[in-house]
Amino acid sequence: MPVADKIAGFIAKSSWIRKMFEEGEKLRKEFGADKVYDFTLGNPDVEPPAAFQDEFLKLAKQPVPGMHRYMNNAGYQETRNAVARMLSAASDLPVQGSQVVMTCGAGGALNVVLKTILNAGDEVILLTPFFVEYRFYIDNHGGVPVEVWTDRETFQLDIPAIAAAVTAKTRAIIICSPNNPTGVIYPAESLKALGDMIAAKEEDLGRQILVISDEPYARIAYDGKSVPNIFRYVQNSVIVTSHSKDLALPGERIGYLAASPRMKNVDQFMEGAVFSNRVLGFVNAPALMQRLVAGLQHVSVDIEAYRVKRDLLYDSLTAMGFSMVKPDGAFYLFPKSPLADDVEFVKMAQKHRILLVPGAGFGAPGFFRIAYCVDQGMIERSIPAWRELAKEAGLPG
Repeated sequence: MPVADKIAGFIAKSSWIRKMFEEGEKLRKEFGADKVYDFTLGNPDVEPPAAFQDEFLKLAKQPVPGMHRYMNNAGYQETRNAVARMLSAASDLPVQGSQVVMTCGAGGALNVVLKTILNAGDEVILLTPFFVEYRFYIDNHGGVPVEVWTDRETFQLDIPAIAAAVTAKTRAIIICSPNNPTGVIYPAESLKALGDMIAAKEEDLGRQILVISDEPYARIAYDGKSVPNIFRYVQNSVIVTSHSKDLALPGERIGYLAASPRMKNVDQFMEGAVFSNRVLGFVNAPALMQRLVAGLQHVSVDIEAYRVKRDLLYDSLTAMGFSMVKPDGAFYLFPKSPLADDVEFVKMAQKHRILLVPGAGFGAPGFFRIAYCVDQGMIERSIPAWRELAKEAGLPG
């Protein structure tokens, strides 16, 4: 066999998101792109903001000598300082550039953190539903995922359930707010309760437990809401994020990790993170993108366009009888499946040329995910197909 047994097993149960996207390619060839309604991939349909294009052109016309060479493995100091200034303002804490490492997206950042902190057999708590790749990232570094459900009606943090899952082997908890796939934002009071609970557990266990906050959607929040900064509420915390969503740069793989200045032994953690960034083979984040995002730490894509799409789908689908939590941010809906078997429901949707991802792909059978970071015209064209699907599934339609 050309691949390891473990990898062969992972491939067999790998991402539903990619599987359904590939099904979409087949349907587009058969029926035409305008008759297929693909809600599978969180791949922004918008272009980067004008400010990004301006910076890009400026750098192209006035290149910096040596701008494509190696730099410190942690990234350009001016970029790290720009991130630190933004986080300092958000947290009211003195974040330093030395507490930031520029990374190859949020996925790269999360792998760097996990490699830095995990010993074989250490447990990492995942809050269901969760981004499926978390399981594989944890396995990459010898960890063991422990899945804990959020509140099944609201998808908010269930602090007693998380507390019950903490053991002497717990090394980290991964949270994502606004959440993929539910779109909920964890409010400040929940994060404070999480921080207080973890502090008590650390005292009892004599063990540092890290909260890893995965935040690629942090600037995509609706209805006047904002995402509380985790550093304010959890002492031992680290942010991993990317500019894939807020600047619509998913293919550029540019992000960062940042440690709370209140973290115990923060300097030792940062030394480990810089080392891990190098030996994992990332070496450093893309040089050109580091220079471009340094001046864009307060810039974002047009959030209003996403809100319009959210409301169009949410209002239309709930009127047909679908049940879901209205998301506070990101660009996903996570309705309950009208069928007990969410995979069967997704197959039923495929007959109407609607492509979805089953909740099982996020550790949450009985739900399904809709990514609405797509062309608004496609959403509008899909409504009659949704209506027919609702009727076939036994909803009013």
